[in-house]
Amino acid sequence: MSEKHQLEMEGASAVDHRYESQKLEEYEKSADAPSYISNANQNTDDVEALQHGTKRGLDARHIQMISLGGAIGTGLFLNSGSNIAEAGPAGALIAYCVVGFMVYCIMTCLGEMATFMPVSGSFNHYATRFVEPSLGFALGWNYWFSWAVTIATELAAAATIIKYWKEVLPDAAWSTIFLVIIVGVNFLGVRIYGELEYWFALIKIVIVIVFIIIAILTTAGAVGGKTIGFEYWNTPGAFNNGAVGTVSVLLSAGFSFQGTEVVGITAGEAKNPTKTVPRAIRNTFWRIIIFYICTILLLRMCIPFDDNDLQTADGGPGTASFTLVFKLAGIAAGADVINAIVLTSVLSAANSSLYTTSRTLLGLARDGNAPAFLGRVNRHGAPYMAVLFSSVVGFACVFVSIYSAEVAFVWFLSITAVSGFISWAGISGVHIRFRRAYVRQGRSVAELPYKAFGYPFSGIFATVLCILIILGQGYTAFTPQFDGLTFVMNYIGILPFLVCYIGHKLVTRKKVIPLEEVDFESGRVTRFDIEKDNEEVDEAIAKLPKWQRYMKKTLNVIS
Repeated sequence: MSEKHQLEMEGASAVDHRYESQKLEEYEKSADAPSYISNANQNTDDVEALQHGTKRGLDARHIQMISLGGAIGTGLFLNSGSNIAEAGPAGALIAYCVVGFMVYCIMTCLGEMATFMPVSGSFNHYATRFVEPSLGFALGWNYWFSWAVTIATELAAAATIIKYWKEVLPDAAWSTIFLVIIVGVNFLGVRIYGELEYWFALIKIVIVIVFIIIAILTTAGAVGGKTIGFEYWNTPGAFNNGAVGTVSVLLSAGFSFQGTEVVGITAGEAKNPTKTVPRAIRNTFWRIIIFYICTILLLRMCIPFDDNDLQTADGGPGTASFTLVFKLAGIAAGADVINAIVLTSVLSAANSSLYTTSRTLLGLARDGNAPAFLGRVNRHGAPYMAVLFSSVVGFACVFVSIYSAEVAFVWFLSITAVSGFISWAGISGVHIRFRRAYVRQGRSVAELPYKAFGYPFSGIFATVLCILIILGQGYTAFTPQFDGLTFVMNYIGILPFLVCYIGHKLVTRKKVIPLEEVDFESGRVTRFDIEKDNEEVDEAIAKLPKWQRYMKKTLNVIS
């Protein structure tokens, strides 16, 4: 680290300490000062240890757009066609509604912990602190593995999408080119990442809104020359493969939603996290309704589940569903534009995947659950060694697609979806433990900056459903007769978590932390942090023109 950068960091730290000292002095004079104020300066030191070298470069607009557009990618644009073919319109819609509600429950659980303790590493750090080190180790490395393979999933999808126009280069060549680009972006720091994701997310949101309008016009017969309505719900039918088809879509529907939890990862590098993160979490509900449920409903009204373009012969994704709807509407040029935007969305998802893996490794390294060199950051605040290490897996998986990008996509999807559900089960399970320990130590729930929806039922529902989906999604391997290849493909995603947990447990012999001994002080936000965030946000709003202030307040009320 350069001397200049070190001085800048020390100067910023001094400012924060002066702020804390001033507020502490004022607040200690009040009669209702809580007992934890004596630890305020110590907490600031703990935060610096966990976040040393990183920069809080993500503004509220970055967090909001990452929250709104972060999960709009391969799962929604490309894999939704396979879901139509598998379960039919009603079956797939039910699956997305169930998983969507589960994801909302998980996000509120994560939001409560992330606003109370906004650090890099997010929920794997919480597992280490609130449950046991072995669980934190296993969840962290499982999550890293899930997103490392997701990089390859997105790159394989990008190669598949390019084939819509023409095969110019082999799949692996395209994947390698794209990976080199996103590695370069992630070397430049969180501000560049946030800015790119802001515009990528904006494009995705706009195109989803345009799609919704075009799909409504298509089903109503205003474009395309044919009134469709709910015709395809009658012929070929609302369900395909009955209840079994619906259950089988739950896993891939979950893949579509994966990425929503990235907001918790960004909390460690967000400005004013006690304000921006809760708002982003609250937006999750509307995002699920508008961008997933409405989109899936309209897709299934426009396209019959037996459309040959929805799925390739080997079970991989066919042409992007959005593209097919534009074709039906008679907008040929629009189909090309949609496919190009789908391509940028997939690359955006790959960029987010690399960001997530690097920050997960950073958190693991700072917790002592990964080699210390992975916690190094460059002058931009980016964990460059973690970026390089994560990209190695991406490169390795890219060359699997030399055989076939479509086949690779199916395998990568299975691995990442199962790993993702394990991470979700971990988030909701750790939150239950967090709240139990918090109350056991006599702390007031009212003091939490953000409180989860429906505790404890939301966490229990999410944990149980995730486990059931993980165990039940591979039923096709057992009927009508056992298929070893299908069994491996469906359950291989469980292996990294089990190996990490059991291996760490055997080596360290560490036990579950008693509820009374859970550490709630190191790295937590204090009342002074909340006041500081409120002041900074209020000052920023006051500088805006009057019409922008009114618009912002209106949007905040809606969200």
